[in-house]
Amino acid sequence: MRELEVTNLGTVEYKDGLDLQDDLRRAVTDGRLPDQLLLLEHPPVVTFGRRADHQNLVASPEDLGARGIELHPTGRGGDVTFHGPGQLVGYPVMDLNPDRRDVHRYVRDLEEVIIRTLGDFGVGAGRISGLTGVWIGDLKIAAIGVRISRWVTTHGFAFNIATDLDSFRVIIPCGIPDRGVTSLSRILGRTITIDEVRPHLTGRFAEVFGRRLRRREIASRTVQVWIWRQEGDETKVLVLKRSASRGGFWQPVTGAVEAGEAPVEAAAREVAEETGLRGELRGLGYERDFRIDPELLTDEGGIRPKINRETAFALRVESDSVRLSPQEHDEYQWVAPDHAKELLRWNGNRKALERLERQLPA
Repeated sequence: MRELEVTNLGTVEYKDGLDLQDDLRRAVTDGRLPDQLLLLEHPPVVTFGRRADHQNLVASPEDLGARGIELHPTGRGGDVTFHGPGQLVGYPVMDLNPDRRDVHRYVRDLEEVIIRTLGDFGVGAGRISGLTGVWIGDLKIAAIGVRISRWVTTHGFAFNIATDLDSFRVIIPCGIPDRGVTSLSRILGRTITIDEVRPHLTGRFAEVFGRRLRRREIASRTVQVWIWRQEGDETKVLVLKRSASRGGFWQPVTGAVEAGEAPVEAAAREVAEETGLRGELRGLGYERDFRIDPELLTDEGGIRPKINRETAFALRVESDSVRLSPQEHDEYQWVAPDHAKELLRWNGNRKALERLERQLPA
């Protein structure tokens, strides 16, 4: 029986998810890794399939921005769909060679996984002739859009567990105007968590596809800390430039969570070590999982992409005097948030800074 490695992730930015899938696709295609299944959530995002009708986006760019929803074209099949918190997204990266080289069978098998998972919760679901996905009556509970290259799959399914269904109002889901959407929580009349659903879904996935499961853990944990101060009417944030041997790019305070540490403890330690500043830390409510850029790995990195979980914090200070750690950084600046975003290399740093901006006093 072939093996399936399952990685349970948290929140993954949509672009980070594409990058991770692409790394895994190459490794599976080359036979360096067994089949993979990524289970995760995305921040709010509307995605367009290869042949999507853009008229199925009914919200204006201003409305999307006010709701914090991004737009992304994507290489999967299907039309327009929404991803967001409370939705379990599954990305199987599987080699269908030699005995499952049938696109229609593969899509039906993904539907079957979700139908059986819903059955575990006492919910009857099925298919609608001529339409892709899983349905409860006329309401779609799971959308499916896949891409297959050299018979290795990417993209997959989006299963509404506790999704805010009002978010679907910005689109005509999957381009079908006369049918709606629902979620497992809505059907059962109580909140169901993604963690409750994961083990049922992975078990059913292994059953339908005839795979032996193996769990894969997150490789590491880090923190990022946005230090800010008020300069008259202006807010300034601290950015640090890593030494050339460490990449030479701008970032906030960052560092690894050591064994036995909580993320908030790691954040306080890193701030003290890298800047000498002190203050009261608070969480920004932003945590993401992403693959570490292979260029930044000090070892060979192995054949698997290394996945990191990063938690974001903020720290307000009064002093602008910074004591740099020369092993880490060789320059710093206090700049306006918009300028900081121009300097930053990593999108995850920009996202955390945007969280800080929304929480700053008016």
